[in-house]
Amino acid sequence: MVEIPEVLKYTKEHEWARVEDDIVIIGITDYAQDALGEIVYIELPSEGDEVTKGETFGAVESTKSVSDLYAPISGEVAEVNEALLDSPEAINEDPYGEGWMVKVKPYDPSELEDLMDSDEYTEFIEKQSEK
Repeated sequence: MVEIPEVLKYTKEHEWARVEDDIVIIGITDYAQDALGEIVYIELPSEGDEVTKGETFGAVESTKSVSDLYAPISGEVAEVNEALLDSPEAINEDPYGEGWMVKVKPYDPSELEDLMDSDEYTEFIEKQSEK
């Protein structure tokens, strides 16, 4: 069973977002890392870069495939998890903790209201699994 923390918001592309003060922390879900398999490489934006909601901000490469990462919110990258560049497997081991990817200072925090909560995301991945 995949872990889906209630405190997070989720996208249909399997990114999660957590608000801490005025910063949004972004990563990929347990479901996504499980589907990808062993993650061997990650490409992330640089601090100060702009990300746009719904647009790609990087990519994650596993032994199975390469997947784009989509921003759940628009804003400026405040911090990048540089540790992942050397240890991308942290995403597999702890997708909601050490495996976070970027911290973004949002332009419009209300954009997060469009994202799914944990119940909606659970229902969404159950439907995906049926296909």
